Amino acid sequence: MPRQLISSGSTFEQEIGYSRAVVEGDWIFVSGTTGFDYSTMTISDDLLEQAEQCFKNIQAALNEAGASLRDVVRVTYVLPVAGDFPKCWPILRKYLGDTRPAAMMISAGLSDPRMRVEIQVTAHRAPSA
Repeated sequence: MPRQLISSGSTFEQEIGYSRAVVEGDWIFVSGTTGFDYSTMTISDDLLEQAEQCFKNIQAALNEAGASLRDVVRVTYVLPVAGDFPKCWPILRKYLGDTRPAAMMISAGLSDPRMRVEIQVTAHRAPSA
C-alpha cells in the first residue's frame, strides 16, 4: 500500500512543509494538532473549546485514513501551562475514555501564543480484508 498524505487544508501545512497525517500501511500518524478551525483559520481563546476542536480535527484526519478515534493507540498532549491539564480531562475522557491509549503529557511552549493545547496521536487500523 503506497504512503498516503492527508491534509486538513491548514495554511500551516504548506508554509511549514508537513502533513496533518501520514498513513503507512495500517498505521496512521497524526501530527500535533491544535484548536484551530481550519475552515476559518480561527482559534477560540477557551482551553476546552480548543481541546474539542483538536479532537474534531484529529477525527477528520483519521476518518480520511479509514480509521477512527477507537483506533488510537498512543496520544501525546502538549500544554504551555501544566496546571491546565486537569481542566482538559473531561474532554479527553469524552473522546478517548473508552479507547484508553498509551498517553503522555508534556508542558512546553507552542508556536503561537493563542494555542493552549496541542494533541498528537498514532492509530492502528484493522487490516483491510
